[in-house]
Amino acid sequence: MTVPVRGTAALLTAALVVVTLVWLPAYRLFFAISVGIGLVVSGALYLWHRFRPVREEEVHNKRPLGLD
Repeated sequence: MTVPVRGTAALLTAALVVVTLVWLPAYRLFFAISVGIGLVVSGALYLWHRFRPVREEEVHNKRPLGLD
């Protein structure tokens, strides 16, 4: 029986974040601001790429390894 490392590592990281937020209340504001900034940046990037998609002629070096 094996335990997937990815799932376990993600669970441990999430648990560490929760424990830190509960144990050190000063980090709550920092965490909230960080999540807010992340949401704003990801929303802006989503909208940018939705309304300005990359066109075929803008992509350089389409086959960097020379594979056909």
